[in-house]
Amino acid sequence: MPLGKWNSEQALVTTGQTVFQPGTGLPLHSHNVEETVLILEGGATAEIDGGFFDLEPGQATWVPAGVPHRFLNRGEGVMRIYWVYGGRDVTRTITATGETFAHLSEHDRGGAST
Repeated sequence: MPLGKWNSEQALVTTGQTVFQPGTGLPLHSHNVEETVLILEGGATAEIDGGFFDLEPGQATWVPAGVPHRFLNRGEGVMRIYWVYGGRDVTRTITATGETFAHLSEHDRGGAST
């Protein structure tokens, strides 16, 4: 179960999972807090601050607040990631447009969260 301000008055982090279908991913974006992502299933390509990194299940990343990044499913099956944000009030800013919205809000089309 995801953890965040919606189900804990004391948690200082926000956690959850997202599943990506083959060939899909997020647009380049940044957050107002740091983020770590653990690959649980499938093959991912992470773009972080202009660098590209292929990741396999069990490998993780760390992205500082404000750094543009995205994760793409480079495999033929689903890619599942577990994310942890270093805060309760997380936002996502789309790099191409500058649009900022609350993470997991109705405006956040960042993937299918589980």
